[in-house]
Amino acid sequence: MAWMFENDRPIYVQIVEHIQLSILAGEYKLGEKLPSVRELAAVAAVNPNTMQKAMVELERLGMVHAERTSGRFITDDVEMIDTLKNRLAKEYITEFLAKMQKIGYNAEDIVGMMEE
Repeated sequence: MAWMFENDRPIYVQIVEHIQLSILAGEYKLGEKLPSVRELAAVAAVNPNTMQKAMVELERLGMVHAERTSGRFITDDVEMIDTLKNRLAKEYITEFLAKMQKIGYNAEDIVGMMEE
């Protein structure tokens, strides 16, 4: 099934985010070989050039690395993955709190709701 993309951001950025989340969630294991660009493009229902652009960005971020004749592999840097996971969690929490405050909840209300 094709991946779902939104119109508000470039598709390659959304692909990068999708693969990052898959890595953080453990869907791709550290050190695991990724499918080829063509295979991933077919699954995501995007142009292979778009997928290639996303792979280059993931390499730049250090999430994946290419081995000349073997393909691309997920990083095995546990510390980097943990740092990214924590940073992303803090972003989600900050976004959540801002939205809750926007609809009128204060910190005590939010904590109370979470404890329920």
